[in-house]
Amino acid sequence: MSSNCYQYDVIVIGAGHAGTEAAAAAARIGARTALLTTNLDTVGQMSCNPAIGGVAKGQIVREVDALGGLMGEAIDATGIQFRMLNCRKGPAMHSPRAQADKRAYQHYVKCQIEQQENLDLRQETVEDLITETAENTTRVCGVTVRGDAKYVAPTVVLTTGTFLQAIMHTGDAKTAGGRAGEGTTAGISGALHRLGFEVERFKTGTPPRLNGRTIDYSKVEPQPGDDIPQPFSFMTDELTCEQLPCFITYTNEAVHDLIRKNLHRAPMYSGQINSRGPRYCPSIEDKVVRFADKTSHQLFLEPEGRNTQEVYVNGISTSLPRDVQDQMFRMIAGLENARIMRYGYAVEYDFSPPTQLWPHLESKLVNGLFLAGQINGTTGYEEAAGQGLIAGLNAARQTAGKSPWVPTRDQAYIGVLLDDLVTAGTDEPYRMFTSRAEYRLLLRQDNADRRLTEKADELGLIDQARCQRFQEKVVQMNRGVELLKNAKIDNLAANVYLRRPEVDWEQMCERVPELAGIETAAAQQCLFDIKYEGYIGRQRVEVERHQRLAGKRIPTSFDYNSINPLRSEAREKLSRIRPLNLGQAKRISGITPADLALVLAHLESKRKA
Repeated sequence: MSSNCYQYDVIVIGAGHAGTEAAAAAARIGARTALLTTNLDTVGQMSCNPAIGGVAKGQIVREVDALGGLMGEAIDATGIQFRMLNCRKGPAMHSPRAQADKRAYQHYVKCQIEQQENLDLRQETVEDLITETAENTTRVCGVTVRGDAKYVAPTVVLTTGTFLQAIMHTGDAKTAGGRAGEGTTAGISGALHRLGFEVERFKTGTPPRLNGRTIDYSKVEPQPGDDIPQPFSFMTDELTCEQLPCFITYTNEAVHDLIRKNLHRAPMYSGQINSRGPRYCPSIEDKVVRFADKTSHQLFLEPEGRNTQEVYVNGISTSLPRDVQDQMFRMIAGLENARIMRYGYAVEYDFSPPTQLWPHLESKLVNGLFLAGQINGTTGYEEAAGQGLIAGLNAARQTAGKSPWVPTRDQAYIGVLLDDLVTAGTDEPYRMFTSRAEYRLLLRQDNADRRLTEKADELGLIDQARCQRFQEKVVQMNRGVELLKNAKIDNLAANVYLRRPEVDWEQMCERVPELAGIETAAAQQCLFDIKYEGYIGRQRVEVERHQRLAGKRIPTSFDYNSINPLRSEAREKLSRIRPLNLGQAKRISGITPADLALVLAHLESKRKA
């Protein structure tokens, strides 16, 4: 092989949150992996907010960690504030969130990538995909990079973020690039078009960053972290870092009037941008227009690290011109004299509608080509990380001649994410919420290890230390359950007494002193399992019903046009998405029970024949 051609099992393009998890997962299970990025100094960089987790996103981070991923340990090591959200609600809604030291987080992830066995990190600009076609089947063979070199592999994972044909907008000023100070990637978009992929455009945005030295903190509300912060990783015993406060302030009518007067200069309203942005993270321009009756919007002042004065203003994403951004802040309490260090901007970029993928994130058009992260129309570090881990795992498994693995909707939020994307697609940047998970009581943040760690061990994703820690926790939980089953309180079995709404674990420890020896994480799961036993039981019945439908497999080559009574809409959608079973077919928008009955009858007749 020539000196400018490199051979690997898996090639990952892009080293953001999806790419680092993909490359690390592939390498952990033994695949010789190359991670290619245009800039080694931005590996694992937080492009937007300096935070990990949040509602439903925190559950994904816990799942990534249970599968041996990087994100949980990275935020535990570099976080500057930790909070458990929704603690006043039931445990299915509890979601961890942490502010990160942005640079420390990035350096931690890069260091982990550099130390990973079987993984080569390279600074390369990918210009094209190499494919071959035989017998009407197209397969990826590698990539070409700038400088007349090639990387050859049977599987390639695209995790290109917001960099495909990206354009940044601030007012009427337009600059090529997917992130401030960086360029764009055109070659991969061209390759996708050439190979027959649908490619569409989305938009996202980011708020200005302020110099914290110029903020008047006496006029804003402090927002401290939790007194007893809870870690993300199941491998972290406790968090002992000094926590930094965030702060809250608000927009007002004067700010809103200024924005309304300048809407004609905002790219989203001037016609300069026509792409769809994220519904659940709208720009301040969108907020003022869509919620015209609101007199104020909450803004969070979030420090970007321990060793910088830079402050991220969460809640005021904007692409308004610079002079308008300057005026806005002069009208906000505490920010009257604040100086902008980085102006806000919007980014338009290419993405590939995810219905073109199988659930294991391999493309239907090109064998061996996997896509993960914002290229699939998602938004958020956590959604990207979950996809990346699954894509990297399955790319490596394919190279090794093994079948793919995908978590199901009742097994993980990652499973919900993947199924939503490939079954329904998305017409706006996709963000995970607890409401998307019908089995969310089973998918709590506290039990991600119980749901996934044994499977991760079977797949080869985790080391012996994690396995041992999980087994020790299971022993603790079993002991807790046994103690509660055998102890009596007021002539009731202790586990029955614990179901009373007013009874907590501390009270139980007073009545059954042996329980005090159960570790906190195990105790929490005992508590939730027992208190919500009835509801959990009902969800398990629903899961069994769903599994019966999922057991009705549909061959990928199934010809829906051969079912004459099937409606034309159903034929078109089923042929395009090609569901793998009746359960997935049922979740396709517009597919009716009558359509499913026809498909099932046709499957049964084929089976009998």
